[in-house]
Amino acid sequence: MIYSVWVPLLMPLLVAPVARRMAGLLAPRQAVRLLTAAALTLGCCSAGALGLLAAAGLLRLPPVAALGRLIHPVAGDGPVTAGAAVAAGAALAVCVTALVRTVVRQRAELRGARLEIGDGGELAVVRDAAPDAYALPGRPGRIVVTTGMLRALAPAEREALFAHERAHLAGRHHLFVAAAELAAVCHPALRGLRAPLGYALERCADEAAAGAVGDRSLAARAIGHAALAAHRAPTARPSVALAATAGPVPRRVAALLEHRSAGAAGRGWHGRAVSGVAAALLVCLSLSAGGAIDAATDLHGGIEAAQAGAGHHTGH
Repeated sequence: MIYSVWVPLLMPLLVAPVARRMAGLLAPRQAVRLLTAAALTLGCCSAGALGLLAAAGLLRLPPVAALGRLIHPVAGDGPVTAGAAVAAGAALAVCVTALVRTVVRQRAELRGARLEIGDGGELAVVRDAAPDAYALPGRPGRIVVTTGMLRALAPAEREALFAHERAHLAGRHHLFVAAAELAAVCHPALRGLRAPLGYALERCADEAAAGAVGDRSLAARAIGHAALAAHRAPTARPSVALAATAGPVPRRVAALLEHRSAGAAGRGWHGRAVSGVAAALLVCLSLSAGGAIDAATDLHGGIEAAQAGAGHHTGH
């Protein structure tokens, strides 16, 4: 197990940069799926590998083996396993603590925001001169906009902005953001996936807004004007609440005006190259999951061998 268990811990260092680069070549929805799948798979496998390393080291200690009804501790690879177990246990404790804190913070931010705006319909107008607008998830989801933002936009631009935030709520995009943030806690290399995922989610909402108002130029103007207004007076909002003013706005506006077809990346040699890289990423994700499963199987086999040895010892 000491070898296969390292695969899930090392794979994010390879996969995360490749996934980040490839996401820029895909349509927004495809990029969201790719980045979310990579983050969740690699994060879960990394956390599982840490747990397996820690468990393997603990089961080599006679007191812990006795608690597991093992008269003989599980066999291991000497000080390498013991040292790795200590480091893995410490890292796992840090990860669990950070995960709990992240979940608590996200829930507190959402609860505080909902208490601040109060009850009402889909649109919540906040009296604030600072221009801001964002999609606040919950039951029901709310579109929060300040009076400053309403004054900064023309009526048609407001409708495009609302359509953008409505797309975030309908697609439950906050769940993707939360998943990426939690995965980043499990492995530092996964932090690099949060920004491209946020960009892909904004692009999804941009396209939905353009379709809703029937004018891509109008949607681009609304996003650009809203971002310029919000940049002058930035405000605080919940970390999982998405806003049309987030991310690289000039790049998003250019994508709306360029209007590339969704299948443009899938034609010719370029499309074949993208498919090849996607297949390679799938293989890497499978190797990460396979390494964790193999390590778990090895540990289970060691426990069964210890139990069989214990039974044989007791029978004599």
